Amino acid sequence: MKTALALRHVAFEDLGQLAPLLAGNGYQIRYLDIGVDSFSDCSPLDADLVVVLGGPIAVYDIDRYPYLRAEIAWLRARLLEDLPTLGICLGAQLMAAALHARVYPGTAGKEIGWASLQPGAHADDVPWMAQLLGHDMRVLQWHGDTFDLPVGARHLACSERYPNQAFSWGRHGLGLQFHPEFDVRMVERWLIGHAHEIAHTRNISLSSLRADADRYGHDFHRASQQFWQGWLGSLAQNQVQPA
Repeated sequence: MKTALALRHVAFEDLGQLAPLLAGNGYQIRYLDIGVDSFSDCSPLDADLVVVLGGPIAVYDIDRYPYLRAEIAWLRARLLEDLPTLGICLGAQLMAAALHARVYPGTAGKEIGWASLQPGAHADDVPWMAQLLGHDMRVLQWHGDTFDLPVGARHLACSERYPNQAFSWGRHGLGLQFHPEFDVRMVERWLIGHAHEIAHTRNISLSSLRADADRYGHDFHRASQQFWQGWLGSLAQNQVQPA
């Protein structure tokens, strides 16, 4: 059985709707809880797939969260071997840092809620990306930081407020600033987990986030399922078969 290792920073930001899809595609899932589990206990090269999940801390706060240094180095070793690696939100920022790109506070303010994505310069390179693009589709955003595109990365998507929303790197690296793993049935877990941030961010509220999850969630779930199946299919297609 193939192995998927998920690097988890907070319990409520887990694999979400991606978990059953991974299991259905033959992956055995294991979580590594950042700040609790040790990177010395697992090689960055062992898992067939690594998924780096989100969280409410900043990549550049290494002095406050020193384990981020080990996480970035661990990811760099994996990315340099071009092994299948997916980063979501904070995970995409950590991938960018591992590839020596700058991660920093966004000048357009926090992007929290449901928004549309537009294609990047290389969106045609990954046809399954089209499921989540366009003005008629809304995806969940939840970030205040952003990143520069790593050297050699391919630009896949942008939003109205932030130009770097998705990139691919090598054959098997994918960084996503937004949250296509979000399971709309678990919206209350996110509202509880981010309660302090919601209360201190202008122009968002619990009622609006609930209403928009209900308004956009069905179409989002359908499109993200197709997106993930396309991505998993691309991994299977590119997998090197044993001799």
